[in-house]
Amino acid sequence: MLAVRSLWAIALLNMSTPRIFGMVLAGGEGKRLMPLTDERAKPAVPFGGSYRLIDFALSNLINSGLRRIVVLTQYKSHSLDRHISQTWRMSPLLGSYVASVPAQQRLGKRWFSGSADAILQSMNLLSDERPDIVVIVGADHVYRMDFDQMIQAHIESGRGVTVAAIRQPLQLATQFGVIEVDDNDPTKISAFREKPSDPKPLIDAPNEALVSMGNYVFSAQALIDAIEHDGTLPDSTHDMGGDIIPYMVERQDAGAYDFTFNQIPGSTERDHSYWRDVGTIESYYEAHMDLISVMPVFNLYNSEWPIHTQQVNLPPAKFVHDGEGNQGRTTDSIVSLGTVISGGVVERSVLSPNVRVHSRAQVSDSVLLDDVQVGRDCTVRRAILDKSVVVADGASIGVDRERDLARGFTVSDTGITVVAKGVLVTP
Repeated sequence: MLAVRSLWAIALLNMSTPRIFGMVLAGGEGKRLMPLTDERAKPAVPFGGSYRLIDFALSNLINSGLRRIVVLTQYKSHSLDRHISQTWRMSPLLGSYVASVPAQQRLGKRWFSGSADAILQSMNLLSDERPDIVVIVGADHVYRMDFDQMIQAHIESGRGVTVAAIRQPLQLATQFGVIEVDDNDPTKISAFREKPSDPKPLIDAPNEALVSMGNYVFSAQALIDAIEHDGTLPDSTHDMGGDIIPYMVERQDAGAYDFTFNQIPGSTERDHSYWRDVGTIESYYEAHMDLISVMPVFNLYNSEWPIHTQQVNLPPAKFVHDGEGNQGRTTDSIVSLGTVISGGVVERSVLSPNVRVHSRAQVSDSVLLDDVQVGRDCTVRRAILDKSVVVADGASIGVDRERDLARGFTVSDTGITVVAKGVLVTP
């Protein structure tokens, strides 16, 4: 089989335009992001003021030159499907598309049992497109990546799969799938271990380990063979990272692509190789805080590698005095279209479209999603307020942990208070 793949790799090297197909795995429940995922799929969770999490994966694929992409959905997918259909409309003239594909139950009356099973149940997409290469990515990470560079490295390797890998401190690597590479060939994976207590350090960086980013480039036939084989195993969890990649490693057919070497136009030394898994409330909050410094850790304003999304039809943001002369102002914050700050103060926060902050209100170190209303004399600290939350005059959030818990709010271990969609918060 490896000899056949090597011949296939030579053929690809001689082929000027291999057929490349993109698949975005967007079917996860996102339980660790509750209550933000109570009414929406994790990839549909708003982020950074104007975006949704899936916009980062799709923007990276589009910017990398992919033009045929499917998004595999399952749980609470209505808002995600709507966002894709309204935002990611490609010209069909040259066969370009981004299509949302729900769970189809093609193999029986059952839902996806894992990310690999999602692909197995969607095998018709591969038979229809007949690609040479399949790029598979997750839908809930914040980063910029040129997949074309990874694809070229994959073709040159001649292996069945290439796994995107990022360097992490050893103490953090225990939270991820750790990639161990061959001592003589740093592009060849010798072992893949899921959340090990003793991750193997890199030779050139003894305090770091390589972990999987959840992005893969497969030779199409290698993917089909691995997915169909996994589907026959009753003990498999049918997970890409937990089952498919270890299977490919065992066959000595898996390579690693070090994200450190991925070059993005317009990137700076500060945000080069930035990648954030926003699967928990803490990481979601911290990723927002990464956006708002003077020299942001992740720069949304890089126009050479734009993050695309739907542009809502709203007027510009406005900062005005209230009737008592209090000036609406903000510092170190992102403020989206349609927002009005009238006599309130916003510091180190991210405000999504159509937010209102009224007289003498204090909002600090917080994330406010669309249509949030903060009344007069309110205090909001280290909080995430989901869409359409109304904070009544004089109410406070993030000031008294026990009271927030008593009111049914979610409070993380690090003290971040989360208020679910549409809640009225009273004093």
